[in-house]
Amino acid sequence: MKVVKLLALALLTGVAGIASAQDVQPAKPAPIVGSDYVIGPGDVLQVFVWRNPELTTTVPVRPDGKISTPLVEDVIAVGKNPSALARDIEKVLADYVRSPQVNVIVTQPQSVFSQVKVIGQVTNPQALAYREGMTVLDAVLAVGGLAQFAAGNRAHLVRTVDGKQTEIRVKLNALVNGGDMKQNIALRPGDVLVVPESRF
Repeated sequence: MKVVKLLALALLTGVAGIASAQDVQPAKPAPIVGSDYVIGPGDVLQVFVWRNPELTTTVPVRPDGKISTPLVEDVIAVGKNPSALARDIEKVLADYVRSPQVNVIVTQPQSVFSQVKVIGQVTNPQALAYREGMTVLDAVLAVGGLAQFAAGNRAHLVRTVDGKQTEIRVKLNALVNGGDMKQNIALRPGDVLVVPESRF
């Protein structure tokens, strides 16, 4: 009986040691962009491989749209969201690691995919850095508001969804001057807000 207890104790101690060693992982930075963010050239990504710190690395997205990490060479990153890229990396790592779990975190968004553009009849048309939770009102205020001859209620968002461009009507006069918060649409990376000129 004593031998059995000693063996059980040794087994438990060994398992606890393994668990504690596996749980010591580098701290993951908080995500800067949302899960719908589209990765582009110049972005810096952290590829975090659970329980495999030697495979965890931070890499830039090259101009050819690809990244390379330990054991995974030349995987296409551009045009994918972080979750989709993580699943692609897991498929390759499965040849080397049992049940790999990968997280991809965009630590430094740099590409045009991370911008929102405001063009047309606004005080200062420009491209703005996208941030999580950004809305139409945020963008309008950031460019200095509507210009004198803006047809705010004929404004629209141009958004690319699954490779296809769609237009979303936005009544900016109703939002800015009338306080109609239903017009305060949440923006996505890559959106273009177009404010046309009034017709006389």
